[in-house]
Amino acid sequence: MKNEERVVIAGGGLAGLRAGERLRELGFRGEIVIVSAERHLPYHRPALSKEAINGELIASDLRLTISRELNAVWRLGTAATHLEPDRRVVGLPGGEELRYDGLVIATGVEPRHLAGAPRQDPRIHVLRTVDDAIAIKRAINATQGLVVVVGGGLIGCEMAASVKTMGRDVAIVSRSSALLGSAVGKNIADTVTEAHRVRGVRMAMGVKIRHWVRQAGGVAIHLSDGQVFFAAVVVIAVGASPSVAWLRGSGLVLEDGVLCDPTCHVVGGSDVVAAGDVARWPNLRFGGQPRRVEHWLNAVEMGRAAAENLLAGRESSRPFTPVPRFWTEQYGMRIQGSGLPALGKDTTTLAGSQKDHRTITGFIADGRLVGMVGLDAPTAMIKLSTELWRQNRVTASTPPRRLPHQAPQPAAAAQPTTTQPAVPQPTTAQSPRVESVRFEAAPRAAAGRTRSEQSMRFAAVRTEALRLENALLKEVAARAEAARGEPKPNRTQFADPVELARVPRQQQESQPLPLPPSHAPVVRSRGQGRSLARSSPKARPR
Repeated sequence: MKNEERVVIAGGGLAGLRAGERLRELGFRGEIVIVSAERHLPYHRPALSKEAINGELIASDLRLTISRELNAVWRLGTAATHLEPDRRVVGLPGGEELRYDGLVIATGVEPRHLAGAPRQDPRIHVLRTVDDAIAIKRAINATQGLVVVVGGGLIGCEMAASVKTMGRDVAIVSRSSALLGSAVGKNIADTVTEAHRVRGVRMAMGVKIRHWVRQAGGVAIHLSDGQVFFAAVVVIAVGASPSVAWLRGSGLVLEDGVLCDPTCHVVGGSDVVAAGDVARWPNLRFGGQPRRVEHWLNAVEMGRAAAENLLAGRESSRPFTPVPRFWTEQYGMRIQGSGLPALGKDTTTLAGSQKDHRTITGFIADGRLVGMVGLDAPTAMIKLSTELWRQNRVTASTPPRRLPHQAPQPAAAAQPTTTQPAVPQPTTAQSPRVESVRFEAAPRAAAGRTRSEQSMRFAAVRTEALRLENALLKEVAARAEAARGEPKPNRTQFADPVELARVPRQQQESQPLPLPPSHAPVVRSRGQGRSLARSSPKARPR
């Protein structure tokens, strides 16, 4: 792209930030404009339901440090109103039009509404932004009654655990019979449910809310099993919906998010890519069915991949084929997941401990391991991750799935360029042969830390957290270069290290799983001196 060209990034969260940084890494010297509906610069969103609620961190602790090389124009508190791809214009409030040469859609998701809930009541909250977390924390501190969390998923469980550690009475209302449901498997779900129960969290499982009765002292919640909870504060955590209202009428395919092809290019758009929670794309590693992935690390990786493919152009891009990873922490228990457990039709125990609750559940589909979730087993998860990669490789013989509303692609462009040979998969009658790993004893975190001790701990490990993310990105680059037989560049991606301010515990203690060579997209560092030009509607390397 030329220096006078402009890339607009719609969305000022993690995916948008990483996309902008990747553009600069690849040598784009034009203007980058980041349009964000929020009034805050990017921050660590997973901490909102944990450290931001229980007081371990304040809002300023959550800020992500922005690379000094980004040099972007930030339009904070400015939500995009519409998109006109034919004119290459993003509409802004007041009739303003922002022209672009390339567009990254990273607007994320919005909290899902619960039918019948009186959302106008100030005692009823949702959690998505740092402002939401501040409002919930103030409401809890200003009251003394029951806090009701509606929803038994990751956010609901994290919220309930955080409020319970504050010494407050908490209740969870869920339509599922067990917390976390099928996301982690029955064994881990039962363990998490029991952990909440023994700590005094009141449970209403497998029920629906019949009525909401607003009263002076609180909100009465009438349940289908006859129970009535009188709540001083209510937090609704029943999932999220893609933030795509501003894209209606644009001609893009909006089906549970923004539909993309395997390279993150948006179906129905030219020079438009999408990344993060809002993007729905076919991951060729897991069958090619378009899906969304709402995980922190996916936002990092997809933001970078989308920016890279925007510069390369649709025909020269490579598919984005990660193995998704997620993690959560409740009452000191660490849950880590890898792959797509939701695809599993059966489960098996990959590893376990006879002394305590530590275990790893594998998720099986058609005789193939498609996901795994571990409870307090980080070392064993890393060891077993190679089997998950092995059974879900992308090979040259795997053609990308043709998407609805998408014209056929040329054969050369449709084939992923990974050259690793296909690995024979187990038949449906076979279980994946995964060797059990003996767990090693690990010290548990001491309870009752003071705020001063927490601050010292965050300061001590924030460099390590940065190292983990940078090591992940460097490994992708090194393996891609090795596959092409190119020399390793002498420079890192940034001239100066990017330092994170006070990284929350969840990010500090969760190490990304190793990346296999077949995952690596084309990655070039600034040290290779790649020149970019724009001679057509798409940006191509020269």
